[in-house]
Amino acid sequence: MWTPWRRRRSEAPGADSAPASPAALPQASAWLQRLEWTVMKRLHGQLQGDFRSLFRGTGLDLADLREYQPHDDVRHIDWNVTARLQVPHVREHHEDRELAAWFLVDLSGSVQFGSGPTSKRELALQATAVLAALLSRQGNRVGLILHTGAGPRAQVIVPPRTGRTHLLQMLHRLQHTPPAGATQHSDLASWLRQAQSLLRQPAMLLVVSDFIAPDGWQQPLSELSRRHELLALRLQDVVEQQLPAAGLVWLQDAETGEQMLLDLGDRALRERFAAQALARDEALTQSLQRAGADHLTLRTDEAVDRALLRLVQRRRRTARQAMHQGRVHA
Repeated sequence: MWTPWRRRRSEAPGADSAPASPAALPQASAWLQRLEWTVMKRLHGQLQGDFRSLFRGTGLDLADLREYQPHDDVRHIDWNVTARLQVPHVREHHEDRELAAWFLVDLSGSVQFGSGPTSKRELALQATAVLAALLSRQGNRVGLILHTGAGPRAQVIVPPRTGRTHLLQMLHRLQHTPPAGATQHSDLASWLRQAQSLLRQPAMLLVVSDFIAPDGWQQPLSELSRRHELLALRLQDVVEQQLPAAGLVWLQDAETGEQMLLDLGDRALRERFAAQALARDEALTQSLQRAGADHLTLRTDEAVDRALLRLVQRRRRTARQAMHQGRVHA
């Protein structure tokens, strides 16, 4: 991904898989409290106190019935309803009361970019903190697998647990894990395959990434969605969609370090870039849909709570439509 060149903000020393010391947690605690007084306070009431129920899984409580989609697991087909309506239908269930939620967070070079006050990395941290806190309040276990772009292996793996101290440990890891140097494109495919080998039990997976990586990640993502409930949170900066008319600008590939000089005052160049960005967005959306992953775009120029409310409203609208469709067919 080519981005306007600038020096990266200084990063904290490299993190390892050992838990952070209690003395290191006040910073994470203060940061989480700020989010609770801003983002989460605005979300309160809109979620009606039950964020977990927006996720569907393999529990015992029936949520609703809907028509079968190509990416659905055939094991969830309700054969009685299918025989009566002559159209394949699948059963959706509320998750079991206690749920393991894994956050797969991409912190590779391209995620460090931000054209405004908020970078994609900061956006990823905010979204992960808010969602993890909401899930933890319901008694669910949350865990973390990071990808820094340094290689196919995850640098930090935090097993899922409950409690505020564990949540602060996760946030500390997110804040203090540095990205790899600008040497190569991030290998999302190998990272997702590693996650697949680690996650033996069905869980909720929240993949937070800008998905700027060579092709090949689509297949392992699809394999993950067959076993787990999967939500892809795509990180996006406004400059990645529309270049400003800024004249001569040095651009640098955020992952390889390669640089080039472009004249952003050239209107034709900006229009070609916008067209290519739109095509890339459409291709990514299609890839996520084919993989069976629900997805939400998080933009650096949009508040996190607004984006999450769009997800809430969309899922509720889809659920209402599915229930209405089921009553009409019946």
